Amino acid sequence: MQPVWDWFRWLNQATGINLTIFYDAFDRTRFASGFWMTVKLSVICIVLSILIGILGAWAQGSRHRILRGAMHWYIQAFRNTPPLVQLYFFYFGLGSLITGVTGPLVTNVGWAIVSLSFFAGAFNVEIFRAGIEAVPRTTIEAAASLGFSRWQTYRQIVFPLAFRISLPALNNNLINLVKTTTLAYAIAVPEMLYVSSQIWSDELNVPVMMNVLLLCYFLLVGIVVWMMSRWERAVRVPGFGV
Repeated sequence: MQPVWDWFRWLNQATGINLTIFYDAFDRTRFASGFWMTVKLSVICIVLSILIGILGAWAQGSRHRILRGAMHWYIQAFRNTPPLVQLYFFYFGLGSLITGVTGPLVTNVGWAIVSLSFFAGAFNVEIFRAGIEAVPRTTIEAAASLGFSRWQTYRQIVFPLAFRISLPALNNNLINLVKTTTLAYAIAVPEMLYVSSQIWSDELNVPVMMNVLLLCYFLLVGIVVWMMSRWERAVRVPGFGV
């Protein structure tokens, strides 16, 4: 790969396009680590937010009023406040209370995962709830007549259909979640934006790194869109939902 790195060094000398993330080993290493941190944040938060959405939608239909009320206020709190404020609340508020002998028990990366997962999860709850409500009532009654319990009906019949109906809206929310990971910059999580800001502060190549960031996020979001579209087509039930 050395000839490639040398070409980028020549490009800087010839045109002033200073892509140190290619020809400088130190910048290359830290940008790569920031890129993978963004990927890991995105993947973990996507998985956790989907699980929160599934469990939350189930809780919304619970017979227990306290559980339904708790879920209602969780959704209202996280949907109606800025995600950056939520991130600060977890990191500076709860983080200052949850400390051990040697320091905080949860790292800044951990709080970013918690905050972003709860934020996206609140929207996923409503997305799945709408999908569940779109399942015909007669389908649920048919399952009950066959002796299915409420949990069996939800797990084997209602949710698989509701999930297919919810996929288009879920795709949009997960794409937004990938872009929202940039907020982790505010609590010094070494993701792509944070690392890029360090590089352009050292190398004074702000316009170049801004364009690199744009292309990288375009790539990441494009991959998510492609994967979710394939998933949507794979689970599609002809004539039902999506």
